[in-house]
Amino acid sequence: MVATLEDTKRQAIASKLTDMKALQNLLIANEEMFLQSCSDSDLCNRFRDMLEDDRKNLGILETTIVQYGVQGKPKETAVKMIEEVQKLMKGSELTLFEKVGQHELLKHKQTMTGLLIHKAAQVVGADIEAAITPLNTVNFENRAHQEQLKGILEVLGVRELTGKDPDQGVWARVQDAMAALTGVIGGAVSRSKDEMNITEIISMDHRKVDALFMQIAATNEPQKLQEFFGQLYKDLSVHAEAEEQVVYPAVRSYYNNTQELYDEQAQMKEMLADIKATSPSSSEFKAKIERLMADVKDHVRQEENDLFPYIRRNLSEVQMEQMATQFKEAKSQLQKQMASSIR
Repeated sequence: MVATLEDTKRQAIASKLTDMKALQNLLIANEEMFLQSCSDSDLCNRFRDMLEDDRKNLGILETTIVQYGVQGKPKETAVKMIEEVQKLMKGSELTLFEKVGQHELLKHKQTMTGLLIHKAAQVVGADIEAAITPLNTVNFENRAHQEQLKGILEVLGVRELTGKDPDQGVWARVQDAMAALTGVIGGAVSRSKDEMNITEIISMDHRKVDALFMQIAATNEPQKLQEFFGQLYKDLSVHAEAEEQVVYPAVRSYYNNTQELYDEQAQMKEMLADIKATSPSSSEFKAKIERLMADVKDHVRQEENDLFPYIRRNLSEVQMEQMATQFKEAKSQLQKQMASSIR
Protein backbone atom coordinates (compact mmCIF):
# COMPACT_ATOMS: atom_id res chain seq x y z
CA MET A 1 0.00 0.00 0.00
CA VAL A 2 1.28 3.50 -0.87
CA ALA A 3 0.68 5.02 2.55
CA THR A 4 2.27 8.39 1.78
CA LEU A 5 -0.07 9.38 -1.03
CA GLU A 6 -0.40 13.19 -1.27
CA ASP A 7 -4.03 13.96 -1.85
CA THR A 8 -4.34 16.85 -4.31
CA LYS A 9 -6.78 18.80 -2.13
CA ARG A 10 -4.47 18.54 0.88
CA GLN A 11 -1.52 19.58 -1.26
CA ALA A 12 -3.45 22.59 -2.55
CA ILE A 13 -4.14 23.72 1.03
CA ALA A 14 -0.47 23.21 1.91
CA SER A 15 0.49 25.49 -1.00
CA LYS A 16 -1.93 28.16 0.22
CA LEU A 17 -0.43 28.01 3.71
CA THR A 18 3.07 28.57 2.32
CA ASP A 19 1.69 31.46 0.22
CA MET A 20 0.41 32.97 3.45
CA LYS A 21 3.78 32.59 5.16
CA ALA A 22 5.60 34.26 2.26
CA LEU A 23 3.10 37.13 2.24
CA GLN A 24 3.32 37.45 6.03
CA ASN A 25 7.05 38.17 5.73
CA LEU A 26 6.25 40.91 3.18
CA LEU A 27 3.65 42.46 5.50
CA ILE A 28 6.21 42.59 8.30
CA ALA A 29 8.83 44.19 6.03
CA ASN A 30 6.28 46.80 4.90
CA GLU A 31 5.33 47.73 8.44
CA GLU A 32 8.97 48.04 9.46
CA MET A 33 9.43 50.46 6.53
CA PHE A 34 6.28 52.43 7.46
CA LEU A 35 7.66 52.94 10.96
CA GLN A 36 10.89 54.35 9.51
CA SER A 37 8.93 56.68 7.20
CA CYS A 38 6.36 57.81 9.78
CA SER A 39 6.58 61.12 11.63
CA ASP A 40 3.10 61.09 13.21
CA SER A 41 3.24 59.56 16.71
CA ASP A 42 -0.37 58.30 16.55
CA LEU A 43 0.13 56.56 13.20
CA CYS A 44 3.52 55.23 14.34
CA ASN A 45 1.89 53.63 17.39
CA ARG A 46 -0.73 51.98 15.18
CA PHE A 47 1.91 50.64 12.80
CA ARG A 48 3.98 49.45 15.77
CA ASP A 49 1.04 47.53 17.24
CA MET A 50 0.26 46.02 13.83
CA LEU A 51 3.90 44.97 13.41
CA GLU A 52 3.90 43.29 16.82
CA ASP A 53 0.74 41.37 15.86
CA ASP A 54 2.19 40.35 12.50
CA ARG A 55 5.45 39.08 13.97
CA LYS A 56 3.41 36.96 16.36
CA ASN A 57 1.16 35.82 13.51
CA LEU A 58 4.19 34.65 11.52
CA GLY A 59 4.94 32.27 14.40
CA ILE A 60 1.33 31.11 14.43
CA LEU A 61 1.46 30.43 10.69
CA GLU A 62 4.66 28.42 11.14
CA THR A 63 2.94 26.40 13.88
CA THR A 64 -0.09 25.81 11.65
CA ILE A 65 2.10 24.59 8.77
CA VAL A 66 3.90 22.12 11.05
CA GLN A 67 0.63 20.89 12.58
CA TYR A 68 -0.91 20.52 9.13
CA GLY A 69 1.87 18.09 8.28
CA VAL A 70 1.87 18.35 4.47
CA GLN A 71 4.84 20.06 2.82
CA GLY A 72 3.97 22.71 0.26
CA LYS A 73 5.66 25.37 -1.88
CA PRO A 74 4.36 28.86 -2.68
CA LYS A 75 2.99 29.30 -6.20
CA GLU A 76 5.31 30.95 -8.69
CA THR A 77 2.72 33.67 -9.29
CA ALA A 78 2.62 34.44 -5.55
CA VAL A 79 6.43 34.68 -5.42
CA LYS A 80 6.49 37.01 -8.45
CA MET A 81 3.75 39.21 -6.98
CA ILE A 82 5.66 39.54 -3.70
CA GLU A 83 8.89 40.45 -5.55
CA GLU A 84 7.08 43.13 -7.58
CA VAL A 85 5.47 44.65 -4.48
CA GLN A 86 8.83 44.65 -2.69
CA LYS A 87 10.32 46.73 -5.51
CA LEU A 88 7.44 49.21 -5.35
CA MET A 89 7.69 49.52 -1.59
CA LYS A 90 11.45 50.14 -1.71
CA GLY A 91 11.18 52.61 -4.59
CA SER A 92 10.20 56.27 -4.64
CA GLU A 93 7.44 56.11 -7.26
CA LEU A 94 4.66 55.75 -4.68
CA THR A 95 3.74 58.12 -1.88
CA LEU A 96 3.33 56.81 1.66
CA PHE A 97 -0.45 56.95 1.17
CA GLU A 98 -0.15 54.80 -1.98
CA LYS A 99 2.20 52.32 -0.29
CA VAL A 100 -0.17 51.90 2.65
CA GLY A 101 -2.99 51.44 0.10
CA GLN A 102 -1.05 48.57 -1.47
CA HIS A 103 -0.46 47.18 2.01
CA GLU A 104 -4.19 47.21 2.76
CA LEU A 105 -4.80 45.23 -0.44
CA LEU A 106 -2.21 42.67 0.70
CA LYS A 107 -3.99 42.43 4.06
CA HIS A 108 -7.23 41.77 2.22
CA LYS A 109 -5.54 39.03 0.20
CA GLN A 110 -4.11 37.49 3.38
CA THR A 111 -7.50 37.61 5.07
CA MET A 112 -9.30 35.98 2.15
CA THR A 113 -6.64 33.26 1.83
CA GLY A 114 -6.96 32.44 5.53
CA LEU A 115 -10.75 32.26 5.31
CA LEU A 116 -10.52 30.16 2.13
CA ILE A 117 -8.26 27.65 3.91
CA HIS A 118 -10.70 27.52 6.82
CA LYS A 119 -13.65 26.82 4.51
CA ALA A 120 -11.69 24.27 2.46
CA ALA A 121 -10.75 22.43 5.65
CA GLN A 122 -14.43 22.02 6.48
CA VAL A 123 -14.93 20.29 3.14
CA VAL A 124 -11.78 18.17 2.94
CA GLY A 125 -11.45 16.65 6.40
CA ALA A 126 -11.93 17.01 10.15
CA ASP A 127 -8.22 16.36 10.74
CA ILE A 128 -7.39 19.47 8.69
CA GLU A 129 -9.83 21.54 10.73
CA ALA A 130 -8.06 20.34 13.88
CA ALA A 131 -4.62 21.14 12.45
CA ILE A 132 -5.40 24.70 11.33
CA THR A 133 -7.12 25.82 14.54
CA PRO A 134 -4.36 28.40 15.33
CA LEU A 135 -5.12 30.09 12.00
CA ASN A 136 -8.32 31.50 13.53
CA THR A 137 -6.24 34.07 15.43
CA VAL A 138 -4.42 35.19 12.28
CA ASN A 139 -7.66 35.53 10.32
CA PHE A 140 -9.30 37.60 13.05
CA GLU A 141 -6.36 39.96 13.51
CA ASN A 142 -5.97 40.48 9.75
CA ARG A 143 -9.59 41.61 9.58
CA ALA A 144 -8.98 43.97 12.51
CA HIS A 145 -5.88 45.33 10.75
CA GLN A 146 -7.94 46.04 7.64
CA GLU A 147 -10.21 48.31 9.66
CA GLN A 148 -7.23 50.11 11.19
CA LEU A 149 -5.61 50.56 7.77
CA LYS A 150 -8.79 52.16 6.44
CA GLY A 151 -8.47 54.78 9.17
CA ILE A 152 -4.76 55.30 8.44
CA LEU A 153 -5.49 55.68 4.73
CA GLU A 154 -8.15 58.28 5.43
CA VAL A 155 -5.69 60.33 7.48
CA LEU A 156 -2.84 60.04 4.96
CA GLY A 157 -5.11 60.63 1.97
CA VAL A 158 -6.70 63.80 3.33
CA ARG A 159 -3.28 65.14 4.31
CA GLU A 160 -1.90 64.40 0.85
CA LEU A 161 -4.82 66.14 -0.89
CA THR A 162 -5.35 69.12 1.43
CA GLY A 163 -2.36 69.40 3.75
CA LYS A 164 -4.78 69.21 6.67
CA ASP A 165 -5.94 66.51 9.08
CA PRO A 166 -9.35 64.88 8.62
CA ASP A 167 -12.10 64.85 11.20
CA GLN A 168 -10.63 62.76 14.02
CA GLY A 169 -13.92 60.88 14.27
CA VAL A 170 -12.18 58.44 11.92
CA TRP A 171 -10.68 56.55 14.86
CA ALA A 172 -14.03 56.27 16.63
CA ARG A 173 -15.46 54.67 13.48
CA VAL A 174 -12.52 52.28 13.31
CA GLN A 175 -13.01 51.26 16.94
CA ASP A 176 -16.74 50.72 16.34
CA ALA A 177 -15.99 48.53 13.32
CA MET A 178 -13.46 46.49 15.29
CA ALA A 179 -15.90 46.06 18.17
CA ALA A 180 -18.55 44.81 15.75
CA LEU A 181 -16.02 42.46 14.18
CA THR A 182 -15.13 41.04 17.60
CA GLY A 183 -18.80 40.38 18.26
CA VAL A 184 -19.19 38.49 14.98
CA ILE A 185 -16.05 36.34 14.84
CA GLY A 186 -14.13 37.01 18.01
CA GLY A 187 -15.39 33.73 19.47
CA ALA A 188 -13.38 31.90 16.82
CA VAL A 189 -10.11 33.10 18.33
CA SER A 190 -8.87 30.14 20.30
CA ARG A 191 -5.65 31.46 21.82
CA SER A 192 -5.04 34.19 24.35
CA LYS A 193 -1.21 34.19 24.45
CA ASP A 194 1.57 34.47 21.92
CA GLU A 195 3.18 31.02 22.23
CA MET A 196 1.78 27.54 22.68
CA ASN A 197 3.50 25.29 25.20
CA ILE A 198 4.54 21.67 24.77
CA THR A 199 1.42 20.14 26.32
CA GLU A 200 -0.80 22.26 24.07
CA ILE A 201 1.13 21.35 20.92
CA ILE A 202 1.13 17.63 21.72
CA SER A 203 -2.59 17.80 22.53
CA MET A 204 -3.23 19.39 19.12
CA ASP A 205 -1.45 16.44 17.51
CA HIS A 206 -3.60 14.04 19.53
CA ARG A 207 -6.85 15.73 18.43
CA LYS A 208 -5.78 15.63 14.78
CA VAL A 209 -5.05 11.89 15.05
CA ASP A 210 -8.47 11.38 16.70
CA ALA A 211 -10.05 13.08 13.67
CA LEU A 212 -8.16 10.84 11.25
CA PHE A 213 -9.28 7.70 13.06
CA MET A 214 -12.89 8.93 12.89
CA GLN A 215 -12.59 9.60 9.16
CA ILE A 216 -11.17 6.12 8.58
CA ALA A 217 -14.00 4.58 10.58
CA ALA A 218 -16.59 6.49 8.55
CA THR A 219 -15.63 5.14 5.10
CA ASN A 220 -15.11 1.84 3.30
CA GLU A 221 -13.82 3.36 0.05
CA PRO A 222 -10.28 2.03 -0.58
CA GLN A 223 -9.09 5.35 -2.04
CA LYS A 224 -10.33 7.30 0.97
CA LEU A 225 -8.89 4.74 3.36
CA GLN A 226 -5.54 5.04 1.61
CA GLU A 227 -5.64 8.83 1.75
CA PHE A 228 -6.58 9.03 5.44
CA PHE A 229 -4.15 6.32 6.51
CA GLY A 230 -1.42 7.98 4.46
CA GLN A 231 -1.85 11.14 6.54
CA LEU A 232 -2.20 9.16 9.78
CA TYR A 233 1.02 7.27 9.00
CA LYS A 234 2.95 10.49 8.45
CA ASP A 235 1.49 12.30 11.46
CA LEU A 236 2.06 9.48 13.93
CA SER A 237 5.55 8.72 12.62
CA VAL A 238 6.71 12.33 12.81
CA HIS A 239 5.00 12.96 16.16
CA ALA A 240 6.58 9.89 17.76
CA GLU A 241 10.07 10.65 16.45
CA ALA A 242 9.88 14.30 17.57
CA GLU A 243 8.79 13.23 21.06
CA GLU A 244 11.69 10.78 21.24
CA GLN A 245 14.14 13.48 20.12
CA VAL A 246 12.89 16.34 22.29
CA VAL A 247 10.36 15.43 24.98
CA TYR A 248 11.19 12.01 26.39
CA PRO A 249 14.91 12.66 27.00
CA ALA A 250 14.01 15.91 28.79
CA VAL A 251 11.41 14.34 31.15
CA ARG A 252 13.28 11.13 31.99
CA SER A 253 14.91 12.71 35.07
CA TYR A 254 11.55 13.29 36.78
CA TYR A 255 9.09 10.95 35.01
CA ASN A 256 9.66 7.31 35.98
CA ASN A 257 7.49 5.80 33.21
CA THR A 258 9.41 7.30 30.30
CA GLN A 259 10.68 3.93 29.06
CA GLU A 260 7.11 2.69 28.86
CA LEU A 261 6.33 5.55 26.46
CA TYR A 262 9.30 4.60 24.27
CA ASP A 263 8.15 0.96 24.25
CA GLU A 264 4.58 1.86 23.34
CA GLN A 265 5.76 3.95 20.42
CA ALA A 266 8.05 1.18 19.19
CA GLN A 267 5.03 -1.12 19.09
CA MET A 268 2.98 1.56 17.35
CA LYS A 269 5.65 1.91 14.63
CA GLU A 270 5.54 -1.84 14.02
CA MET A 271 1.76 -1.68 13.67
CA LEU A 272 2.00 1.25 11.26
CA ALA A 273 4.46 -0.68 9.09
CA ASP A 274 2.16 -3.71 9.09
CA ILE A 275 -0.88 -1.65 8.07
CA LYS A 276 1.16 0.14 5.41
CA ALA A 277 1.81 -3.25 3.81
CA THR A 278 -1.90 -4.19 3.92
CA SER A 279 -4.28 -3.36 1.08
CA PRO A 280 -7.12 -1.01 2.09
CA SER A 281 -9.43 -3.37 0.19
CA SER A 282 -8.48 -6.22 2.53
CA SER A 283 -10.88 -7.33 5.27
CA GLU A 284 -7.93 -7.15 7.70
CA PHE A 285 -7.26 -3.46 7.10
CA LYS A 286 -9.91 -1.98 9.37
CA ALA A 287 -9.35 -4.59 12.08
CA LYS A 288 -5.68 -3.60 12.21
CA ILE A 289 -6.65 0.09 12.31
CA GLU A 290 -8.93 -0.59 15.28
CA ARG A 291 -6.11 -2.29 17.20
CA LEU A 292 -3.80 0.62 16.37
CA MET A 293 -6.44 3.11 17.51
CA ALA A 294 -6.87 1.33 20.86
CA ASP A 295 -3.12 1.36 21.50
CA VAL A 296 -2.75 5.00 20.46
CA LYS A 297 -5.65 6.06 22.70
CA ASP A 298 -4.02 4.28 25.67
CA HIS A 299 -0.75 6.05 24.91
CA VAL A 300 -2.52 9.43 24.64
CA ARG A 301 -4.28 8.89 27.97
CA GLN A 302 -0.96 8.16 29.67
CA GLU A 303 0.64 11.28 28.22
CA GLU A 304 -2.25 13.65 28.92
CA ASN A 305 -3.30 12.28 32.32
CA ASP A 306 0.04 11.17 33.76
CA LEU A 307 2.99 12.77 31.92
CA PHE A 308 1.55 16.26 31.43
CA PRO A 309 1.05 16.96 35.17
CA TYR A 310 4.72 16.07 35.76
CA ILE A 311 5.78 18.46 33.00
CA ARG A 312 3.67 21.27 34.46
CA ARG A 313 5.07 20.69 37.95
CA ASN A 314 8.70 20.61 36.84
CA LEU A 315 8.84 23.24 34.09
CA SER A 316 7.93 26.91 34.01
CA GLU A 317 5.64 28.24 31.31
CA VAL A 318 8.66 29.70 29.50
CA GLN A 319 10.44 26.33 29.60
CA MET A 320 7.33 24.57 28.27
CA GLU A 321 7.13 27.10 25.42
CA GLN A 322 10.82 26.56 24.64
CA MET A 323 10.27 22.81 24.50
CA ALA A 324 7.31 23.40 22.17
CA THR A 325 9.58 25.40 19.84
CA GLN A 326 12.14 22.56 19.80
CA PHE A 327 9.37 20.03 19.20
CA LYS A 328 7.97 22.00 16.24
CA GLU A 329 11.45 22.42 14.75
CA ALA A 330 12.05 18.66 15.03
CA LYS A 331 8.68 17.93 13.40
CA SER A 332 9.37 20.36 10.56
CA GLN A 333 12.73 18.74 9.79
CA LEU A 334 11.22 15.25 9.93
CA GLN A 335 8.36 16.28 7.63
CA LYS A 336 10.83 17.65 5.10
CA GLN A 337 12.86 14.43 5.24
CA MET A 338 9.75 12.34 4.75
CA ALA A 339 8.54 14.50 1.85
CA SER A 340 11.92 14.28 0.08
CA SER A 341 12.10 10.50 0.56
CA ILE A 342 8.87 9.88 -1.40
CA ARG A 343 9.65 12.10 -4.41
